[in-house]
Amino acid sequence: MAYTVLARKYRSQRFEEVVGQDPIAQTLKNAIKSDRVAHAYLFAGTRGVGKTTIARIFAKALNCQSSEGPTAEPCCKCDSCVAVNLGEDIDVIEIDGASNNGVEEVRKLRENAIYRPARSRLKIYIIDEVHMLSTSAFNALLKILEEPPNHVKFIFATTEPNKVLATIQSRCQRFDFVNINPSLIAKQLKFILKQEKIKYEEELILPLAKMANGSMRDGLSLLDRLISAGVEPLTAGLLEEFLGCPNSEKVYNLVERIGDNDAGETLSAIEELIVGGVGEVQVVDSLVDCMRDLMVLKSTSTDSELLVLTAEQRKRAGELAEKFDIAGLIYNITTLEKLRWTVKNSDTPRALLEACLLRLALSEHFLNVDGLISQLKGGQESPIKKNEAVKPDVNGGAARGQLDSEENGEHAFSRVKDIETKRNNNQKRRDIVNDPAVKMVLMEFDATITGIEEEK
Repeated sequence: MAYTVLARKYRSQRFEEVVGQDPIAQTLKNAIKSDRVAHAYLFAGTRGVGKTTIARIFAKALNCQSSEGPTAEPCCKCDSCVAVNLGEDIDVIEIDGASNNGVEEVRKLRENAIYRPARSRLKIYIIDEVHMLSTSAFNALLKILEEPPNHVKFIFATTEPNKVLATIQSRCQRFDFVNINPSLIAKQLKFILKQEKIKYEEELILPLAKMANGSMRDGLSLLDRLISAGVEPLTAGLLEEFLGCPNSEKVYNLVERIGDNDAGETLSAIEELIVGGVGEVQVVDSLVDCMRDLMVLKSTSTDSELLVLTAEQRKRAGELAEKFDIAGLIYNITTLEKLRWTVKNSDTPRALLEACLLRLALSEHFLNVDGLISQLKGGQESPIKKNEAVKPDVNGGAARGQLDSEENGEHAFSRVKDIETKRNNNQKRRDIVNDPAVKMVLMEFDATITGIEEEK
């Protein structure tokens, strides 16, 4: 027999088997039990989250021949259930909206819908990617969708509900499918590996689940690719070798070099990733994910459920988080996101990547509003750089806390007061607006400081 991919072999057959969409499954079960099944449904959500799967389960539940009427627990053994699973039931018609998007196809649907089902209770139309229908096709659906024959039910599935006409949506019960939590995907992957009797290392599961981006089907497809490599046990190293996923330790090493402000080692860490076969866009994506984890760590703790990391990765991320503050991480993430689209369409992606990461490694932190106000009022003379103590300003002055250690407190206070009285407000303002770090921040946000004229 031909090989069946994991995504098909382990497709959920009952409502309780559906992963990550419990509220929707429970609502549909209750609708069947209370005899409140609507005539049309719209399932919206990203790819691989269970829209078509639940549509088929719903169709089986409505037409299951093992019970006298619709049941929330289809048997999955009768002729009707088996035919729906195979996509061969003559009364459950699955239509691809992308290739049947014309008004003529919808007219044929309307003509056939008036006839009663051949052997089942209901004739059910499942239209996938319904947003691909033309405006004329949508309009042709309106009348029958509003007042369909009693024996007809419609189930529409779409990844882009915003493209479905409002007149169509108003005639349907809409259910929005959420992205599946990586922890639930990881649990399902473990179950399947156990069923397939394939050995694996625990460190593999969470990174693989994260790569699925909330799609169970994507997660199972990635697992299929790893199993096809013929290597056992499955290890985290295979993600880099066969799936092109950047090695997490190499990514952590790059982030560490950025945090240490080490330009040379930053370039070496980039070289190590690219030589290993990782593309520039993948490097940027991995850095964004890593910086996001560090931002969550700085905002919460290493035990936060918002982090999908192994125990070893949590420890490593905790050490790296000490090298940054939240403002710097926010700046890094937004800068990398802008870089991603530039790199993707550039003829010199590596040069852009290296230049940007050097900028992150050597740039100064954000100046917050309090810092700017403090400088305007005669407080701190220059912005604080990453991992550096405050230094004397270019005019030879010194800020508080930076006087020579041999000076006593009284002399230090007097010296600071002398410096502050000698400087007039206009000079201080010019110092601020001409400071390279302030210019960089203002340019980044296309902002200006009102009331201050830049020195020509």
